[in-house]
Amino acid sequence: MLLFIDESGHNESGTPCEVLAGVAIAEDALWNLVRAIRSVEKEHFGDYLRNLLSGEIKGRRLLKRKRFKIAKRSVAIAPDDSKRLANSLLVKGKAARDEGLASSGETLSEMVAYSREVLAFVHDVLDIAASYSVQVFASVTDPRSPRPGAGQLRKDYVYLFERYFYFLETLPPRDRGLIVFDELEKSQSHILVQQMAAYFLGTETGRYRSSRIVPEPFFVHSDLTTGVFLADLAAYIIGWGWRTSRMTQPARQELRPYATKLHDMQFHGDKPKAGGEGVWQLHGIVYMDDLRGRADRIEEEGDG
Repeated sequence: MLLFIDESGHNESGTPCEVLAGVAIAEDALWNLVRAIRSVEKEHFGDYLRNLLSGEIKGRRLLKRKRFKIAKRSVAIAPDDSKRLANSLLVKGKAARDEGLASSGETLSEMVAYSREVLAFVHDVLDIAASYSVQVFASVTDPRSPRPGAGQLRKDYVYLFERYFYFLETLPPRDRGLIVFDELEKSQSHILVQQMAAYFLGTETGRYRSSRIVPEPFFVHSDLTTGVFLADLAAYIIGWGWRTSRMTQPARQELRPYATKLHDMQFHGDKPKAGGEGVWQLHGIVYMDDLRGRADRIEEEGDG
């Protein structure tokens, strides 16, 4: 089982929530899922987006507010013309970049068609993920949440790995979980690997969970990896569109339909209580307002 992880809202990006999101995909389903997503790319745009757009294809780029405003413009476009117009906009944009032009000369109809195709494409991507039983995990945090001390794995990672572990526990005993991250700057990757090692090798809980989760992660280029693209999409949508009753952060209502699909794809399971008396119910998406572990909180409260 592969868990692709990405985050959104960190590094003072202005997003109301920080989200660490993961999508779990069975290795025997991965290539078929990738092929299905690539197929709908061609259905909506006439080609693969990575061939026509510069830079990474990320959720914040596809689902920005302007995209919805343009899609709602009162422009009549026949269904048979929409893909052609969207492709024309992309081809013009690529040619303008290649030639160093300031404008691509896109028309209003092309802009509207492309925006509508993007929004429909994201719906199709989420539907495909659901059809392949992709499990969604996310730790959602307020950007002002207290942070742990240096060298400690943040609680959003611990919670994500906890839920991933209990999902793996529902699979045959021989199944193991691999973790795949979007590539970070090398020093950041090194720090994260050290923190994961300290958790999985240096704590009793971590050692127990390493029986199902391989503690050494893989790092990949997100612009070349469909699994990380899905995790990025989930992180962005959840950060802006998923809310609980205790959350006060602003939300974008136009993202609610996408967030609802992710909410329905989240993992649900049980965690045995200490002493074997009952279980805790676990949900794949969880909100927290403190990223410190218990030891960090006790130490800070003691210092105060």
